[in-house]
Amino acid sequence: MPDTPAIEVTHLVKAYAGITAVNDINFRVARGEILGFLGPNGAGKSTTMRILTGYLPATSGSVHICGIPVASQPDEVKRQIGYMPENNPLPEDMRVSEYLYFRGRLKEITRRKLGPRIDEVLELCDLKRVRHKIIGQLSKGYRQRVGIAEAILAEPPVIIMDEPTIGLDPHQILIVRDLIASLRGRMTVIISSHILPEIEVTCDRVLIINQGRVVAQGTPADLRREVLGKSTYQVELAGDPGTLPPVLAAVEPTLQVTAQGEPDAEGFRRLTLSTERDAELGEPLLRSLSAPPYRLRSLSRAHPTLEDVFLAATRRSWDVKSSDLRKK
Repeated sequence: MPDTPAIEVTHLVKAYAGITAVNDINFRVARGEILGFLGPNGAGKSTTMRILTGYLPATSGSVHICGIPVASQPDEVKRQIGYMPENNPLPEDMRVSEYLYFRGRLKEITRRKLGPRIDEVLELCDLKRVRHKIIGQLSKGYRQRVGIAEAILAEPPVIIMDEPTIGLDPHQILIVRDLIASLRGRMTVIISSHILPEIEVTCDRVLIINQGRVVAQGTPADLRREVLGKSTYQVELAGDPGTLPPVLAAVEPTLQVTAQGEPDAEGFRRLTLSTERDAELGEPLLRSLSAPPYRLRSLSRAHPTLEDVFLAATRRSWDVKSSDLRKK
């Protein structure tokens, strides 16, 4: 049904010999959405992905792919998923077109449809020039694209990719990024990656886990507000910073000022202005700080990256756990 989420995870738990790798995770992914799945090493990302694909059983909780329960119907779920694991194990003695034909038949694509479909994915993944080459002779970038071509070959509604751009150069990363973006709206995609700028550019929404728990989720803009909780402006100003508080309070009462270092030879010093409000204050700040007795050389709003959000969210979860342990 179109209203059914592509992926629905409810109270998912996975424990190994008393160690909880995934601890009560809940999330949904809408159809056609691209989700970035982030977390430090050992956070539980790969374990969660293996459970989603039916390769690993959960200890408790439930996972539904396109409304189908993974635990009771793993074979049917695998028909709904294209999976590209980290360090994708490709047969090095097969040619690209031979491998895609072999995988297409395993995915139950009819011979009549398979040939044209292979041509489509070779075009989409920019692999036509190497279709007759042996996979073992291909570069890392081409091998990654062969893995993506195999994942989307049967046109499954859900694609799961674990570190699809690992080991690629910037040009290859750009090609893979554009390829993933081209799937938006047609397929639901989950991407796990440590290359955070790629996640920010490519994904509609981000989910961050740490120590087996979801610590933040939302669009990158939402996460900046939720996790960092303030707007920051960088200023280069000449004048006495001690006289700034009433001037700034007239612009926004919650503005706080922090000086960074000593004035330079021309009397300008760097200041950081911060506020919990998300409203744009650039224009009123420009008017107030350009008037005597101040001289303004530069004013810019700092835009935190997804890396800043990731570090703050994971650090916050570690601090919470440490506090809980001290109480015990």
